[in-house]
Parts: sequence; structure tokens; C-alpha cells
Amino acid sequence: MGKKIGKYSRVFWKVVLIAVIFSVTIGAFVVKMEASASADKADAYICMSADTGEIFDRKNEHLRLPMASTTKTMTALVILENCLPDEIVEIDQTAVRVEGSSIYLKRGEKFTVKELLFGLMLRSGNDAAVALAIHCAGSIESFAGMMNLKAEELGLIDTHFVNPHGLHDPEHYTSAYDLCKIGCEAMKNPMFREIVNTKFVTVGEGENKRYWSNKNKILTTFDGGNGIKTGFTKNAGRCLIASATREGKTVVSVVLNRYDMFSECRTMMEDAFSVIKSREKAVG
Repeated sequence: MGKKIGKYSRVFWKVVLIAVIFSVTIGAFVVKMEASASADKADAYICMSADTGEIFDRKNEHLRLPMASTTKTMTALVILENCLPDEIVEIDQTAVRVEGSSIYLKRGEKFTVKELLFGLMLRSGNDAAVALAIHCAGSIESFAGMMNLKAEELGLIDTHFVNPHGLHDPEHYTSAYDLCKIGCEAMKNPMFREIVNTKFVTVGEGENKRYWSNKNKILTTFDGGNGIKTGFTKNAGRCLIASATREGKTVVSVVLNRYDMFSECRTMMEDAFSVIKSREKAVG
């Protein structure tokens, strides 16, 4: 009996080892394929001071590219400028089972605007984007019009929105420069800063109660990291608006179609803070 148990134990651990090796191999293959696919398409990046507008690093910053869920930065900004945080939003059928990332809203549920903004920015809920857009403007089309008016107000010439969530559409695009300007503008809003800098949140009550964690690794892997939004679609690749504040100075970085989006933004922001610190030492 003991020999049989030993035999089964050895077989079990062999199976586990094979599974681990297979998982690691597949993971490495996916990363390699993703990097290869990213290299086949144009990418862009920029790093800017949110305080002065100074640009520290850039590449293809005015190239028009899809932006995936980084779109939701503008969505949140428009909502905060046109709605009160404690307004009640009753979920319409249009916001149920929206394609892509979701916070799994149900028809008839009720949340505050602020609660849905947490679902929008922390969990990238496409359904939250639709619910907020309909609440604010009555339809997705009308809300996209509001987003485009805000883009015009900010002087952006390489940006056009057709939806509040970033699902692919050939007429939905931005540039790294424009998206960085949107990020800088959004970070001026105290409630926006609070939301995107939140790592964990619990919203709702009873059956509606939900617990969300932030997908943005910048908050936990970069000193001073305080935002903003991740994004991914097959067409857009991996996209990120990142921000950080050190000693009262805030920098915002954007990457579009970069498989190494977190490391790229961390590098740009670290370099930017080094430049800022060197100048201050020279002046001092």
C-alpha cells in the first residue's frame, strides 16, 4: 500500500511539474508574440510636466492612434464637469452586457455617479461607461459629442471620440500628445485624482455590493504613482496614461501600443523627476 501511495505521489508531482513548465512556456510565448505584434504597428509615447507642460521625452507624439480604455479618462472628466458625484444612476438595459471589460451591471440597479466612476476607472467597466454616458447625455452619440467639445476646448487636433469606453472604431482615435494633455487636465480635478489614486474600494449595498481593486500597477510599483488609466484592445495594443507626484511636482506619461507599457512609463517618469531634481539643485 505504501509503495502504491509513493508511486501515485511521484506521478502527481510529475504532472504538476509538466503543467508548470507548460504554463511558463506558453506565458513566454504570449509575451514574445505580443511584443512582435506591437513592433509591427506604430507606437508612440510622451512624458510631460502636468504643472508647466514641458515635454521630457517623446516619440510619434502627434501620430493618430487608437487608445482603447484610456478613453475613459476623458469620459470621467466630462462626467465630473457635468454631473454631481451623489446623483443616482439607474442602470438602463443599454448598459447591460456591453462587450469587453465589465463590472457586470444589471438592469434596474442603482449607483451614484461616483460609485460608477470607481467601476469605470479602477475596473475599466465598459458597462459603467455606457451607464454614465446615458445618464449624462441621454445617448452614447450625444455624450461622444460632449467629449469632442471638451477636446476642442483643450485645443486638441488629433483626437476624435465616438464612444465613452474605447472599443475599436476607425473614427475613434487620439495621439500621445493629446492624451497626455487630457491626463494633465483631468488630474487638476480633486475628485478625479482621488478616484484614480484609489487602490481598493467597496461600493453598493446588499446584493449590489461590489469590491474593486485598481488594475493600474503604477500605484504600487512607482514612488509617487497616483494614476491614471490602462487600456487594451487588439487594434490599439497596450496603452497607458500614468502619473506621479513627488515633492509637489506632477508628471504624466502616455504610451500607445507598447507591450512594455508599465516599464516604459516608469522609465520616462523617473528620468523626468531626475531632470527636475537636477535643476532644483543647480538653482539652489
